Amino acid sequence: MGRWMSDGGGLRLDKLLWFLRLAPTRVAAQGQIALGHIRLNGRRVERSSHAIRIGDVLTLPAADRVRVIEIVALPHRRGPAPEAQACYRTLDALAPFAIAPLQTAQTSGEPPQ
Repeated sequence: MGRWMSDGGGLRLDKLLWFLRLAPTRVAAQGQIALGHIRLNGRRVERSSHAIRIGDVLTLPAADRVRVIEIVALPHRRGPAPEAQACYRTLDALAPFAIAPLQTAQTSGEPPQ
């Protein structure tokens, strides 16, 4: 086990994002965190060293939407994609824009303006 396991099972946020393949590099993960683009359990996080534990919910930007994931296991390495995906559960999988649904005139019941 690495040093991060000694503090009660937490893993640094930047390392987690890199291990889970949600950031291409640890430096990229640190940049996203420093800009305040990541939320942990609904609160903005600006420290890369913030400890993440099983059961935490992360909200992070994706290419054209916002992703919401729950951590179900802490990875021990940056492994292949299937191994990384087994460590989290996507909470917004059913709708492409679950956080901010796009309403059109047909779906909202309001006349177009």
